Amino acid sequence: MHSSTSKRGVLPGFGITMGYSVLYISLVVLIPLSALLLNSTGLTWEKFWDVATDSRVLASYKVSFLTAAAAGLIDTALGLLIAWVLVRYDFPGKGIFDAMIDLPFALPTAVAGVSLTAIYSANGWIGSLFEPLGIKIAFSPIGITLALMFIGIPFVVRTVQPVLQELDAEVEEAAATLGASRFRTFRSVIFPELLPPLLTGFALAFARGIGEYGSVVFISGNMPMKTEIAPLLIMSKLEQFDYAGATAVALMLLIISFVLLLLINSLQRRVRKTAK
Repeated sequence: MHSSTSKRGVLPGFGITMGYSVLYISLVVLIPLSALLLNSTGLTWEKFWDVATDSRVLASYKVSFLTAAAAGLIDTALGLLIAWVLVRYDFPGKGIFDAMIDLPFALPTAVAGVSLTAIYSANGWIGSLFEPLGIKIAFSPIGITLALMFIGIPFVVRTVQPVLQELDAEVEEAAATLGASRFRTFRSVIFPELLPPLLTGFALAFARGIGEYGSVVFISGNMPMKTEIAPLLIMSKLEQFDYAGATAVALMLLIISFVLLLLINSLQRRVRKTAK
């Protein structure tokens, strides 16, 4: 005999959970963004456009987005490799190696920035090896990219790792039985399953890199038009009590970031539908 009443879930009903969700999003996301928009109302549209498209501001956007994209792409490749090693192989010290992946989450970003600057500067352990070759790592876009790679790698590894663990080994064995090479098995069987989490990991690393400040401010050198990132320019305007100008730069950065992430998420959904 079937009961006419619906099954009770573990969590409360839709009304309560939806109310708490909206309240949380409003307090953490919507209200701060609304304050950002209100702070920009002190500028006319012409003034806002002049501030947001100033040559120095545009140069900072270019540095931030290009280095964040480069770091995200490199992290995607390295993150896949690291996740593969952690899931598919057993070796001494695996637990320690696995725990080290999360260090960028726990380590203050300013400490990471100082450490990276000391290592990759002209007098550092690694920077001194490249200096005679004319390659400048610290105080250049290369150094910024390295810093963003450091803080972004956990997002890719922790996104791909669970998917790799859930992959059925029998499917790979069947492909091998049918004569598929290792490369073809990876390309045709494994990679389609990993592409959505890889896109997610890239989007997370990219988004974190755009707004990163602490780990980049030291190693970038903060040279206007060359290595100055957008978050640093925002801080500079705040220190000069130019709140409207800082808000204009931040709002433009937010809009561009939102559009790019929306495109990445649309691509991710399309890939998932294709995989199904």
